[in-house]
Parts: sequence; structure tokens; C-alpha cells
Amino acid sequence: MSGSPRVKRGMHAAAAPAHAKGQAPQAQQPPQRQQSAQPQQAELPPKPKQLAKFCRVCGGPVQLAIPEGDDHWRHVCQACGAVEFYNPKMVVGCIVEHGGRVLLCRRAIDPCAGKWTLPAGYLELSESTAEGAARETREEACADVRIIAPFAHYDIPVIGQTYLIFRAAFQDAEAAHSPGPESLETCMMSPAEVPWDEIAFSSISLALRAFFEDLESGKWHHHHAVIDKRPGSSPNDPGTFQLRDHITLTLADTDSRL
Repeated sequence: MSGSPRVKRGMHAAAAPAHAKGQAPQAQQPPQRQQSAQPQQAELPPKPKQLAKFCRVCGGPVQLAIPEGDDHWRHVCQACGAVEFYNPKMVVGCIVEHGGRVLLCRRAIDPCAGKWTLPAGYLELSESTAEGAARETREEACADVRIIAPFAHYDIPVIGQTYLIFRAAFQDAEAAHSPGPESLETCMMSPAEVPWDEIAFSSISLALRAFFEDLESGKWHHHHAVIDKRPGSSPNDPGTFQLRDHITLTLADTDSRL
């Protein structure tokens, strides 16, 4: 039967011989093997400050070391081998606006006692960032607020902190507020009334300036940036930090609630 041969599924057509009839086959060359390059020794990261001397698991001595398979310095117990991880702390707070003014608190505690700031503090376990921001506002300014939208996210790597600031509004029409245990006084301030030289923290100053710019323009944004602070500088010194990687995202719904 003439015609092209058929190859069924699972079958392969025979390959033609590599040499002509009557000629000796060429000797096959052995396959060339590629040998993997030896990994280069990675440069060690700068050694950080040791934060603990004793293991909280067994009480043994702790030393800074880079565990096998890791690339960061860790606090490693020399007795039981437990590894302690230290992670950045998260600060949450609110910019509460009413009639073109924002709620500020004058701090009663260090750091920066006597300076002005937004109601903000460390996030607690078992609460969301928005819940924590509202709680801090209630604790520091005795104000009940509703969260409107995320506003600013600032990372400060040199001190291991991340700030998450929300836009918020008073729950009641009276806009009631008063100083809590950690505040000397509270006040609603316009941009002209803010004592800019007396703001406690660089992150709060940046958030306030961005907020008033958005308020004036009528267009709300979400701001993200990294604050590079000079090691050892004071929290509110404006000449000791640089802002980098600033991202501004325009929010379509200016009255959205979380």
C-alpha cells in the first residue's frame, strides 16, 4: 500500500541513520557537562546593637549570630539554641478634622514631653490598625471618632517603626475632646495655628503638612514614604532626616469608611 506511513498516538517514526550506507559511523562526542560555580561568600550585614543578654526560654546567655540559612543577625541562645526575632513596632493614629481644623495633643510624657502631636501610639495585640488608631484617639484626647480612610504610611527603618495614620471624624456633632492621662492639653488647630516648631515627631509633621495640602485642594490621597533619619538625632529635628520613595495614590471615594 503506497502513501506516507501513519504514526499513531504513542508511536514515533524511526529516525534515519546518521551515516550513509558503506560509511563508518562517526564516533559520538561525550556530552559536555557544566559544573556549577562555587557560590560567592555573601558580605555580612552590619552588626546591630544587642538588645538582650539572656534567653527568655531557658535563661542562658544570648549572643548575636547569623543562623545557618539566614542572612540577618539574630539573638541566639548559646545554651538551648532558641532564636529571638525583633521586628519593627507599628504606630497608629488619627488626623481628626472638624471645620478645617485638626485635633492635636500636647504630650505629658517623654519622648518629647510638652510637644504637640496627633493622638497616636503603639498597636496592641488582637486589634486592627483602624481599631488601634481610634483607641489611641480615645485614650489621649478622650474623643470618640469614626475612621474615614487610610491617609499616610511612613517607615522609619533606623528606629524600627512604621506609622499608619488615618483620616477620622468626630462621632458626635459636639466634637468633644479633652486631655487624657498622657496629654497636657488638646486643641483644634488650623494650619496657621499649628506650632510647627513644636511638633513632637518628624512623621507627624509630614502627615500634617500633607493633610492640609489635600484639604485645601479638595483631593484626598494616600501617602507612603520612607523617612531616613540620622542615627542618634532627636525625634523632632527637621534637619536630620530625608524623605525618599514617596508614593502618592489618589483616592476616588473621598468619603469612604473602613
